[in-house]
Amino acid sequence: MTALAPMFTRIEPRRQAAKYVRAVMSDLPKRNGWTIAEWVGDRSPDATQRLLNRARWDTLGAMSVVRRFATARLDDAARPGSLTVAALDESGQEKKGTATAGVKRQHMGCAGGIDNGINTVHLAYVRADAGHALIGSRQWIPAEQIGDPVTAITTGLPLELAFATKGELAITLLSEAWSDDIRADFVAGDEVYGACTTLRRFLEAHGQAYVLRVRATFTLTLGGGTCLTCDQAVARHLKQKRKWTIRSAGDGSKGERTYAWAWIATADPRHCLLIRKHRQTGELAFHYCYVPDGQPATLPRLVAAAGLRWPIEETFEFGKDLFGLDQSQVRLYEAILRHTVLVMAALAICAVSAAAARRRTDTQAPPPTHAEQRPPEDPGMIPLTIAEIKRLVNTTATRTPSLEHTAHWSAWRRRHQARARWFHRRARLATAYTQIS
Repeated sequence: MTALAPMFTRIEPRRQAAKYVRAVMSDLPKRNGWTIAEWVGDRSPDATQRLLNRARWDTLGAMSVVRRFATARLDDAARPGSLTVAALDESGQEKKGTATAGVKRQHMGCAGGIDNGINTVHLAYVRADAGHALIGSRQWIPAEQIGDPVTAITTGLPLELAFATKGELAITLLSEAWSDDIRADFVAGDEVYGACTTLRRFLEAHGQAYVLRVRATFTLTLGGGTCLTCDQAVARHLKQKRKWTIRSAGDGSKGERTYAWAWIATADPRHCLLIRKHRQTGELAFHYCYVPDGQPATLPRLVAAAGLRWPIEETFEFGKDLFGLDQSQVRLYEAILRHTVLVMAALAICAVSAAAARRRTDTQAPPPTHAEQRPPEDPGMIPLTIAEIKRLVNTTATRTPSLEHTAHWSAWRRRHQARARWFHRRARLATAYTQIS
């Protein structure tokens, strides 16, 4: 928070931002303007709403501070030479109505299908054997909202905002990371980013290696000018079992993830197709890879880079379940981004704390090599996780509100909920009267 201080023009919003970060790190079941204001000890949510909607502070500058803080601390905690991956992915938040910036019926992974909500593109910094944290974020805004002046004004869209695809938003996030002297060994992403030709050309123009997921219908140019889809290339060149090798893609939420892997060269020696096959179901996943000249292009390195994409999913899980990443009850474009930045700060604090403690706590004994092996005298300790760090923070910073404060907020809620119900009834009556007329 000391590093974030220059981003604020006044001390009041800076102090409120510090309260906000502590509140999203708390054990609140829901983190919105009302619950945060009550937890931090405010008499009303006015200060919290002002921080997100109207206060003057540099939101993108604060994101840059969080980005530099997270990457520097994760690098310090990592082993020298360990792989770094910049992982791209989008995360959704369900929303009601049509008054929120970027809201529309669209595919929402959190809803498991088509639903009303907003989507945000995130960039995560993943350091092997250390940890991972979010370091960039941009909300995707539909073109029809940008082109509608009424919607643009009511949702607080910037005047200079132009429509951008998710791939183009990814370019913006990577450019901001590079401007902060943050480079990764590989950029990884799912099919949304692998299908973006503009993104791939941008990465290749800057000499950035990547491992991007592509669909089975993605077309490759092999040696001799033969053009095949990924499915066709596998069927033609990988029929024999000896061409597949079993390798681990790293530890996942359910233990070590081992798959069968193979790769196919293309007409360009700097490009290749990396294929992952599930050992039980035979399901295939395709990764289009680029490694510039002067960098090692080996199968183990590409497999490790592909396996380091999944931690961004874990980051979303932590961010939503533990820090309220998807619980912002604001409507304006800038307010949504500010909530995201403050949650990113809280997540970064816990992520780098867990990474710094990993070497001191990860003392587990190695697994047994045979059935008759005796258990070790000292089984060791498991490494601290983000969830455990957050629990320790809450244990040492428990807040006990006074009876007067609790009674004040109970009355405040009843009063404002009654007012909200009155406004809703009035709106329904006005709508019915308009339809009858």
